Amino acid sequence: MSEFEAEVKKAEQELEQSLVHVGMDGTASAGDDEFLGELKMQAQEYGEKLQDAAVRAREFAQDKFAQAGDKFKELQNKDPKELIEDAKDYARRKPGQAILISAAIGLAIGFILKGRK
Repeated sequence: MSEFEAEVKKAEQELEQSLVHVGMDGTASAGDDEFLGELKMQAQEYGEKLQDAAVRAREFAQDKFAQAGDKFKELQNKDPKELIEDAKDYARRKPGQAILISAAIGLAIGFILKGRK
């Protein structure tokens, strides 16, 4: 028997052991209360992890939104000629990224204008 087949057999056995056997009346047997309790604990644990991830994502989004707001305020205070010079300088230093950024902006504008029709 190959290693893969052995792992499949092992997984099948674990699955059979973890299944809840339901009687003819639709109720689980007495030994299954422990299994159902474990499932409930795991569900609560996953719920807590999900809540933690949501809180972290919210904090991350708030931080990035605040940074974007700061950048926007900074750009509002600059002269348009200075902004153009900064853009040219950036394009000279990183031409590949400048092309990708302009392509992404073009796609976004295209989708917006196409959605209006």
